[in-house]
Amino acid sequence: MTHFRNLRKPAILKWASSCFFENQLNPPVFVMGSFHLSQRQNPRFYRSKGSAVAVKREVLEAPKIPQATLKEAQAALLEYLHWTRSIPFMDAENMSKNSPHFLRNLLKKVNIVKDVRSSMARFLRYRPINEFEPSFESLGFKPWEYTPLLPRNLMFLSDDSLFFENYRVLCQFGIERNKIGRIYKKAIQVFQLESGALPLKLQAYQELVLSHSFMVKIIVCSPCVLIGDIDMKFIKVLEILRSMGFDNAWVQEHLSDQDSYNWGLILRVLSIFSEMFCGNELVRLISQHPGLLFEGSGYATFSLVGFLLKFGLPIDQISSMFLQFPKIQVQQFVSNLIKCFVFFHEIEMEVDWIAKLVCSYTVLLGSCRLKKTNSLLSNLNVGKKRLCKYIQENPQELSKWVIGLRIVPLPDSGENIESKRLKMKFLLDLGYGENPNMMNKAFKVFRGRGGELQERFDSIVNAGLDKADVSEMVTVSPQILNQSKTVIQSKIDILVNELGYPLSSLVSFPSFLSYTTQRVRLRMAMYNWLKDHKKAEPDLALSTIVACSDKIFLNQYVNHHPSGPRVWQDLKAKLSMDK
Repeated sequence: MTHFRNLRKPAILKWASSCFFENQLNPPVFVMGSFHLSQRQNPRFYRSKGSAVAVKREVLEAPKIPQATLKEAQAALLEYLHWTRSIPFMDAENMSKNSPHFLRNLLKKVNIVKDVRSSMARFLRYRPINEFEPSFESLGFKPWEYTPLLPRNLMFLSDDSLFFENYRVLCQFGIERNKIGRIYKKAIQVFQLESGALPLKLQAYQELVLSHSFMVKIIVCSPCVLIGDIDMKFIKVLEILRSMGFDNAWVQEHLSDQDSYNWGLILRVLSIFSEMFCGNELVRLISQHPGLLFEGSGYATFSLVGFLLKFGLPIDQISSMFLQFPKIQVQQFVSNLIKCFVFFHEIEMEVDWIAKLVCSYTVLLGSCRLKKTNSLLSNLNVGKKRLCKYIQENPQELSKWVIGLRIVPLPDSGENIESKRLKMKFLLDLGYGENPNMMNKAFKVFRGRGGELQERFDSIVNAGLDKADVSEMVTVSPQILNQSKTVIQSKIDILVNELGYPLSSLVSFPSFLSYTTQRVRLRMAMYNWLKDHKKAEPDLALSTIVACSDKIFLNQYVNHHPSGPRVWQDLKAKLSMDK
């Protein structure tokens, strides 16, 4: 765990979040990369996030078209596309039957005189449509998805001969029309291939003895294999899997139309696994958990290995973890692991203990979908310090704190009972014993163990105030004891030695101890500057300077001098740097 100890806790958390927690949901592979690249290279397309959101809202809120009206509208659009625009019948029929949003918008513009069909025919005779809209919708795009992709200066499909030709090639090859939109999103370059190039690419793959049904699946899932020469990384992955007994039918079974695949990354995962496992172990692992390879092209797996190496976990222990991998999606496992890591950080667990738990209980942490930290602290009825100790002694208990299970509060420990006794004594000494309701409220207001509260109280008395005055201060502002003894002492030191106020100022303004030192220093520095420039009264009360909101302080004091706002920002920046 040497590497882990060398990192400060905030650095570890930042690293884990940026490199892992976000990326495992959005792998930095070319799942959508080719699409974004083509957008930059092809100025015909434009993107408008606002318009896409508006379209989505419109579609979701739009009423359904009556069935009879829909059929007439479809028939009119089919006639127009096939007979007027000379689009092949099968393509025209697909467009007319699978573009309800386009038809709904079209019907809004048509003045229905006798019947829908003839009225639409008359409308289309004089007002040509943007044929890419029903075309894209019929390819499986949602309206809000295709809106940003519409060609800027084109209306007719015949204006983009390459798009239409390559679309027809894919249809003839056996790709379902409503899945072609996915190919377009993942690899628009396929539709920009020169005339005759796409059939040759398909033929080249078939000559490698890859079945027709297998290639149909691959093209929908991973159309990037059609860009450039034959994807040798894809072929290499198939060869390796075949050598382990996994044929193409097995690969086809475990690919999803909804995903894209980076065969280079899958190949790297296979290469890492081949170094970590013997032949039989690797075959068994992939057979039981194909998602290690195919979920996000193995990116979550790749990142998980890197994450554990960062914690100093040896390769043989990482291998053992994979052999015990639970029946859970890899990305969910990764997400659970990171959430446990963040949970440990939020309850202020020591860095070395976090490393020990992550390394020793990786499978457990990856299997637990923990509830949020605040929820656990509340339902377990426990403080952070005790919770850290409890987890360190009983790590398996984490499995009982997952989403969907009822949380049982932790039993009172001997220390907790003693703490409650001391807290009760402290509150009785303050005079809360006469009213049970006041006592219950006080228990919630005063945070900390009984001994700690007394220690904080005594630190104020020992600074030089009368015990009765401090009791009154705590009654008025109980929150002043909800901070450590050290923090209280440092604030008193600032008040007396840095700002030059008498200690007795706390009696009339006890909540001074509740404000941050940065706020107090900023307000006092600004007040002194204003006082020097004759823009503030020289004897303002400390509470007047510190307690009001920033908005009021700026309006009533800072803005009274032309340079006030600039000085305020300069002081704020300086104090932030000194912090």
